[in-house]
Amino acid sequence: MAEEELEALRKQRLAELQAKQGDPGDAAQQEAKHREAEMRNTILAQVLDQSARARLSNLALVKPEKTKGVENYLIQMARYGQLSGKFNRRKVMDSDEDDDY
Repeated sequence: MAEEELEALRKQRLAELQAKQGDPGDAAQQEAKHREAEMRNTILAQVLDQSARARLSNLALVKPEKTKGVENYLIQMARYGQLSGKFNRRKVMDSDEDDDY
């Protein structure tokens, strides 16, 4: 019985050490997510003025899924060169009301 307890303690300690160090794949995934979020923020900063970014932030508090949709829509338009100038608060409100994205 002492050997069984010792083996259980070893397994528990090994699991604790692995959890503490984390999985190396996890770090790579987190880094990729961080880079993607940084890229999204960069694109949005280029296409939205200050009031539009504030409006989008307020919308994120109430409807995060809708905010993601608006952001994806704006990023897609920016990538295809369909935006002329920066979006202001009024344009964001108008695209917020559209459900076509």
